Amino acid sequence: MSADGFKDQVVLVTGGSRGIGRAAAALFGQAGATVAITYKSRKPEADALVEELSHQGREAMAVQADFADSAAPGIAVEAAVKRWGRLDVLVNNAGLTRDTLVMRMSEADWDIVIQTNLRAAFLASKAALRPMLKQKYGRIVNVSSLAGVVGNAGQANYSASKAGLIGLTKALAKEVGSRNITVNAVAPGFIETELTSGLPAELLERARQAAAIPRIGTPADVAPAIVFLASRDAAYITGQVLGIDGGLPI
Repeated sequence: MSADGFKDQVVLVTGGSRGIGRAAAALFGQAGATVAITYKSRKPEADALVEELSHQGREAMAVQADFADSAAPGIAVEAAVKRWGRLDVLVNNAGLTRDTLVMRMSEADWDIVIQTNLRAAFLASKAALRPMLKQKYGRIVNVSSLAGVVGNAGQANYSASKAGLIGLTKALAKEVGSRNITVNAVAPGFIETELTSGLPAELLERARQAAAIPRIGTPADVAPAIVFLASRDAAYITGQVLGIDGGLPI
């Protein structure tokens, strides 16, 4: 991607203060984009990224938003549009886990994961479509997961939310493709982030050994795929789910 591949484009990355979201936001900035990120509680990390992008000559902003709140996705989109007058790319990345077996899972643990990981992506996409339809251009990239493809024991809520993102991706792609708006998803496998830090070491080791590329992934492995799917070069790609898992058998 060229250094000005996203020149004059506004990108919103939810959950952009850490992990995959941060790596993607930084890469968008390097590619010339104006970048907005959301964060729940990591203000110092969010401010540090904004400062980093500003030093690179990119406009950037951080919006505090708890996506367990139904109002938050619309507020985040509105903040970016109000400041820059448009929104070209939305990356639905914000997410959380509340892992336990179904027999032990509370309704509250189910609800907050579905709300944050899936319902918020629906609400953010709905809000983002308003400026995108007006512009007759837009890119939406949803960060799903291998868990949404194969399911993970102890992660029924997370797996359901990420599977739901895949369904949302495919349905929305068909609704807006004629308006020059694409909707795609990435499905990362085991990636070194805070969300995977609590997984058992033996599980990560089994995943490493099973992968065709025998290592655990990093956010830097995922970010370029997100940026590509959000680019003008990906104009004829929509409704797709790109696995980024080092070749894990599924």
